[in-house]
Amino acid sequence: MWRVKMQDDAAAFAELVARWQGPIQRLCTRMTGDSHRGEDLAQETFVRLFGRRKDYEPSGRLSTFLWRIALNLCYDELRRLKRRPESALDDSTSEDGPPLLVAEEPGPDAALARRECAEAVCQALLRLAEPYRAVVVLRHYEGLKFREIAELLDIPEGTVKSRMAEALTQLGRLLHPVLQGAEPTVPHESILL
Repeated sequence: MWRVKMQDDAAAFAELVARWQGPIQRLCTRMTGDSHRGEDLAQETFVRLFGRRKDYEPSGRLSTFLWRIALNLCYDELRRLKRRPESALDDSTSEDGPPLLVAEEPGPDAALARRECAEAVCQALLRLAEPYRAVVVLRHYEGLKFREIAELLDIPEGTVKSRMAEALTQLGRLLHPVLQGAEPTVPHESILL
């Protein structure tokens, strides 16, 4: 990032994009619930990163700077969608739906149950308030530690932990009907993965 900031080094910026494109796009997709919108927001994140390259301070971590830009774009997009809700022409679920973990050749019934559970988790996650959703996505999907999330969101680590606890409680309430009807072949603890 230093070479990008000081020398406008295009090759160094291309390396940054290659390294961070996947994680940033996954974050944006999970925050908005839309893979196409997530892709657009990830691209916008890198546009903003390049535009704000002179603001980057080497004393801070690049990952924190980048995650913050992406989260702010997601928050802006979610607020925009609340003001002007969009409706799909087709209510059917797209093939680009929620990312699923595929077991080693499950039967069709197990695959369907898993897909339904994953979709229920995605829908429940989208019903959480943004601060709770951000903590869950950063911890469970992106693998950040509580300390890193606290630094990224600029809040105390205890607040991150309490938001996580509340988010999991709310998810449990939202998913309770789904979990009660889940087949025994789908372990509950694997649903968030």
